This record gives sequence, structure tokens and C-alpha cells, in this order.
Amino acid sequence: MTTVTVVKKDGRIAIAADTLTKWGGGKESAAYVTNHEKIIRVGDSFVAITGSATFKLILADYFENLESVPEFSTAPEIFRVWNQMHAVLKDQYYLQTGEDKEEDLESTRMDVLIANAHGIFGVAAHRTVQEFSRFYAYGSGSPYALGAMYAAYRAPSLDADAVARLGVAAAAEFHDETGLPIQSFVMDLEE
Repeated sequence: MTTVTVVKKDGRIAIAADTLTKWGGGKESAAYVTNHEKIIRVGDSFVAITGSATFKLILADYFENLESVPEFSTAPEIFRVWNQMHAVLKDQYYLQTGEDKEEDLESTRMDVLIANAHGIFGVAAHRTVQEFSRFYAYGSGSPYALGAMYAAYRAPSLDADAVARLGVAAAAEFHDETGLPIQSFVMDLEE
């Protein structure tokens, strides 16, 4: 239960996330949880994670223990990394994969957004990797975030960080599973 956003605008990249954790009807805000961040750093990339709060710990542990840090510079490279990671998630982190027989592929049970100097990318639960040209959002509040970012993206006064933050703020305003404060990171796009 979260909202994460990425934006590419005017040579800048931004990634943002809310900080609320929900468990059923209960909620754990950043005021009560010290490790409330949903964005982790992997080398020169930032990865914003949706799904179980445990996924943040799992991905941080997984990437910290790799011999070399992936660059996440292209969609095919990200796919290869995620596909290799999926096997490890099942074997070492006990990812449940008892899926509906109608599904074509096992799910990692998380969607993530990736931001780095190469661009903005999304990895959906079934390991579909997309590179985005302007902005995108994942998570339960993503419909609100996408609408707000669509309306704001063309405003010359709003930079990539402002648009990314606005998407999360709109979700926090109108969706009960997204909460403030906002965590965000900004970098230059590699030309």
C-alpha cells in the first residue's frame, strides 16, 4: 500500500515515494517508524518499491550481496537482473509463488520504479520492464498520482522533483493507503 513516482523533465530525473505503512486497517506513519523509506539506493540508481514492507529489506540485502552492482541502464539489462533475482527470491527469501494457474509467469509480488542517469524505468510484478519517456507511478495510489502528474507536467514552473512530489501528494490527499512525508531524490539525465 504505497505510491511511488518517477519523472524525467528538462534534463533532470526525480523519484519520489510516500512513507506510510499499512497493515490491514492499521497504519504506521513515519512519525512512528524510523525506517519508513520506500526508496533504496543501488549503485548510482534509486529503486522505489511497492508491495510488502519486507521487500525493501529483501532488495537491499540482495543487492548489497552481489559481486557487482547492476547499472540498470537499459530495459533488457534490468530484465536479466530481475529474472536472476526472482530465482533467489524463491530460494533464499521464501517468496511465495503459489499462483493462479491462469497466470503465464510467476510474480515477484512487487512493482518497482528505477531512476538513474540513464532514464526512468518500471518493473512490474511479472518482470515486464518498461522505460518511460516522461513520468509514471506504481502503487495503490497511482491513479491519483498519474492524474496529478499529467495535469502538472507541462507547467514550465514545475521541475521534475516538483512533479514527482505532486503525484505522491495528490495520492496522499485522496487515497487512504498513501501518507506523508514524501521521500525524493533528483539527478541529472545523462545525455
